[in-house]
Formats: sequence, structure tokens, C-alpha cells
Amino acid sequence: MTREEIMTLGFEELEERKAAIAVETDEADAEVIETLNAELEIIEERKKALDLEIEERKQAAEAVKSGAGKPVEVRKESEKMTNKEIRNSKEYIDAFAKYIKTGKDAECRALLTENISGGTVPVPEFIEARVRTAWENDEVWRRIRKTYVRGNLKVGFEISATGATGHQEGTAAPTEEVLTLGIVTMVPATIKKWITFSTEVMALGSEEFLAYIYDEITYQIIKYAAEWALNLIASAPAESSANGVGVPNVEGPVTAEKILDAMALLGNDARDLVFIASGATIASVKKAALSAGYAYDPFQGMTVIQKGISLDNENVWNGAIIGDLAGVQANMPEGDAVRFVYDEYSLAERDLIKVVGRLYAAVRVVQPGMFVTIGAPGK
Repeated sequence: MTREEIMTLGFEELEERKAAIAVETDEADAEVIETLNAELEIIEERKKALDLEIEERKQAAEAVKSGAGKPVEVRKESEKMTNKEIRNSKEYIDAFAKYIKTGKDAECRALLTENISGGTVPVPEFIEARVRTAWENDEVWRRIRKTYVRGNLKVGFEISATGATGHQEGTAAPTEEVLTLGIVTMVPATIKKWITFSTEVMALGSEEFLAYIYDEITYQIIKYAAEWALNLIASAPAESSANGVGVPNVEGPVTAEKILDAMALLGNDARDLVFIASGATIASVKKAALSAGYAYDPFQGMTVIQKGISLDNENVWNGAIIGDLAGVQANMPEGDAVRFVYDEYSLAERDLIKVVGRLYAAVRVVQPGMFVTIGAPGK
């Protein structure tokens, strides 16, 4: 047997091999005997190694009995966990839950291997996935263009421009292009949502607690941000100006014919078209199509998104928005992570705890020709 094979054997197998060697040496020549003797030396070496392992286990067991405990196994530098692995660990999830509850992030930072002094403590990966899912599930918000530029952001747009002309060599030069530009200034504001929860919720496991808090607050913040964008589109003036993008309007009510009129006013850059209206408005258009007595898609293949838009913060608007949501931009200077402020004192007498979620963002319509409204008031 080779050395590698022998060093994997246990006591019983070693004894069986020694007995077999004893038989083989009876009829072996000098060269074979020399090889077998070398094998016996390796067998003895393996037995000593096994004896040493048994002795070490006995000592470890005695140490546990005497209260010394088991020696801590230290990872080699090459085996250290990455930040991604740490963010998936129970220790980090527990530390992050404490951070949400107390506002103190020292324990989270101590667990992370990379230098993140200052800045935002990263959320556990399972929370990040839940937030991304919530963002993707909102049909309006996921289509909006997003940037992460610090401070106020200025976005230029073209109000009007003369077209190109042909020029024959040797003839008079064509008239210079007339270009009128506008600038949208995106000034961030804080979107806030706060909830109170009982001390019983505080007693939940770390993962359940974080899921509860993030699901509720993230949903409400995204819902508001999407509604903010739609209100800007619906209330935009019909004409663009030096500091704002205009959105043309077709007089209501919303009908299949008015939808066609609105689509005719869209610019060439509006490609991924959506039809956004309340459930009642969508239903009335569908009913009209059914009463026509033949198969007909009144929405012309557009993605239909049911959203109740309230321009006066009270009543749901019965108009509609048609266009490409890439014409709206959301700039989030502090990133798209919802930040939390925790307060366990102001409602302590009621055994309630307050958590305030904040998202710093600016939302504006930044590209002309991307939207048309139907039945918007004041246009």
C-alpha cells in the first residue's frame, strides 16, 4: 500500500494489513521484504498519529468538564467572511435590528470587515431583497428614471428648435438654428412615514421585526413617491416654460376616441406607453368598448395601470395620463435606502414605540413630449 493509503486507515485496518504483511514476508525475496518493512514503518507512524489524536480529544473533554471550554477556532486571513456573507449572518441581522431600535450602529460596523467609517450602514441582504421587490412591484415607480446625485440637480431640456435644412454648395448659407432651452431644477424633499408599534412587536425575532418595519414603511413611502410623480404630470401646465416641462391636455371625459387624440400629441421619444387612471375610469372605457359589439382594444396595446390620482388631496381624479414614465426623473442624493429614526420615549406611557422612515428625493417631469393628460383641470 502507498503512504497516502495507509495514512487514511483506522486501527483495525492497520492490524489487518500488518497480519497480511507477515504472511507475504514468508515467501518474499530480499527486495520485496525491504518494501514491506518500509510499509510497516509507515503503519507504526499512522498508529502513533491516531494515539495522539485520541489523547488530544481526552484533554479537550477534560477541559470542558473543568469549565475551561473548547478552544476558539480562529479563521485564517484567507477564510475571513466578506461583507456580503456577514450581512447574511444572524449576528449582523440581530445587530441591525438593535440599530433600528436604538439608533446606535457601532455593533453593525464592528462586524463588517471593510472600512465603512461614516456613510450608511448596509441593510441585511434579505431586507434589501424585500425593498427591491417592493420597488419593482409598483408599476409606476419602477419605470421612473432614477439618479443619485448629491445636492440640487439641474436638468436641461429643449423647448423648441428649428429643423435642419439642406444646403447646396455655392449658395447662401442657411439660417442659423433657433434653439430654446429650459432647465428643471430638482430640489430634494424628505418623504416621511412613521408608525407606532407595541412592545410585543419589539419582542419579535430580529428577522421578523425588520421585515415588519420595512414592509410597512417602505410600501407607504414608495406609494407616496409614485403618486407624487403622477400629480406632477397631471397638474403640469400645457405649455413648457424656461423652468418647467409642459404636458398637453385633451379635454375630457376619457373615451376611446380621446385616447387616440392624446396619443397623437406624444413625441417620438415616448415608446414604452402606459395608460394610468382610476379603476372607475378604466372600467368605463372597457364598457364602452364592449358595447361596440366587436373585439377592440381601447388602450391601443398600452400597459394599463390602475392608480387613483387625487389632485385636491380628497377626491379621486376621473381623468387619465398617457405616456412614457421615463420622462419623469427621481434624484435621491442619499441613495434609495429608507432611513429610520427610533423613539421609545414619547409614547412610552401607552407602551408604544415610534419609528420614522425617511427617503430624501426630488421628483420632476424632465422631458417634453413624453406625456399627455385627458381631462386635467385648469389647462
